[in-house]
Amino acid sequence: MSTAGGQLAAKKPFLIGVTGGTASGKTEVCRRIVQLLGQDEVDAPQRQVEILRQESFYKELSEEEQQMADEGCYNFDHPDAFDFDRLEHTLSELVAGRTVQVPVYDYGSRTMLEKRTLRPTEVVLVVGILVLYSPPVRSMLHMKLFVDVDSDNRLARRVMRDTAERNRDLEATLHQYTEYVKPAFDDFTSPTKKYADVILPRGVDNGVAINLIGQHIRDILSGGVIYTQRPPRQRTTSCSDGPASTGSGGAGAAAAGTGKTSEPSLSRPH
Repeated sequence: MSTAGGQLAAKKPFLIGVTGGTASGKTEVCRRIVQLLGQDEVDAPQRQVEILRQESFYKELSEEEQQMADEGCYNFDHPDAFDFDRLEHTLSELVAGRTVQVPVYDYGSRTMLEKRTLRPTEVVLVVGILVLYSPPVRSMLHMKLFVDVDSDNRLARRVMRDTAERNRDLEATLHQYTEYVKPAFDDFTSPTKKYADVILPRGVDNGVAINLIGQHIRDILSGGVIYTQRPPRQRTTSCSDGPASTGSGGAGAAAAGTGKTSEPSLSRPH
């Protein structure tokens, strides 16, 4: 798979979805995979493994929604908070071999500050809490990973991360978790575990499993393993509570939990 200069042979991008609950270590797992593929110290123009974050596909907040977010009343973990159509389009462009411009999300201001160039590299790791939720997006992924970490550990990591890195106080962090994050995980993220090709217990601490995943990716990219991909399913629509809800909307959860091809409602919060 590797060539001179640390590059990988040019092929159609191999899309890997990496999902799991908040603070489960999804991004760190992706970084480990990048290291295993020998791409962690390669300059951007020559890099052939990239990470695409689902947070880049948050919907733009209205003035009212920004106010709700300031008050801790906006659910960023609900499917309606994400623009799945734009994510699907971006992946389609990459698969077609076209370079895309991807927004960079800023957690402090809750806005997109800039854009970065993403080329159709050999491997694209698509990471986020709802990467496996949308059937059209899910059908485009060649490999699907679910990072499975105990909820107590995830809560502890979330508290440490948000208070240290995102300048949020403990009370606000715990309120966000109990009112929105945990219900959304139970209703929308956890049910997508059944779609995963590989479930990764203990997350980044499971070095043996990550090494096996890395080797499997190498085998596929070198031609040692043949993969097939089913055609995308037809998009349909179902109703679900909006981002301003408590996150326990039943319709959206049923869609992900039963494997039907229904999509989250794109209604705005009310």
